[in-house]
This record gives sequence, C-alpha cells and structure tokens, in this order.
Amino acid sequence: MLAALAQAGDDWSHGYDLCRSLDLRAGTVYPILIRLADRGLVETSWETDPPRGRPARHLYRLSTAGVEFARAEGVAARTADVSVPAVARLAPKTV
Repeated sequence: MLAALAQAGDDWSHGYDLCRSLDLRAGTVYPILIRLADRGLVETSWETDPPRGRPARHLYRLSTAGVEFARAEGVAARTADVSVPAVARLAPKTV
C-alpha cells in the first residue's frame, strides 16, 4: 500500500484504483487506508468534480509524515519496479 501511494507521489489515488493495482479486495484496502489516515500517514479528500451520474469518490495520498515513514521503511517512490519490503503491521488504534 505504501509503495503504491509513494509511487503516485503528490497525485491523488482512488481506492478502487489501488484495489486493482495491488490486486487486493476492497475489504482489505479500505481498512488499511483508514488506519493509515488515522495515524496521519495518509491524507484523504472527496473528489470535487465527479462525472455526471456517479457519486464523488474518496481520494488518498501520502501525507508529509507518510512520505517520511515510507522513506524510513525503504519504500521506493516513483519507480517503475517497486519492491515492497516487509513493513511492520499497523494494528488498530487502542484508546
């Protein structure tokens, strides 16, 4: 997930596109995106000008903290051949 978002750089990504590019189901991708956003590693926004007849979609990109975290974990940004190293599992927040 971090590699895909890092590869997009400052561009926004749709969750559906991330599902397709990572070959993962929505039930896997969206909880990860939510956890990353809760930790301040991912910025989220609603699409401002969706095509007629389709609802606005959520958009995602790495925050400044997310970029720094990805770098610290060795995730390559904007490379054609992204190799994803083992990343510590992000567990749900505990209160």
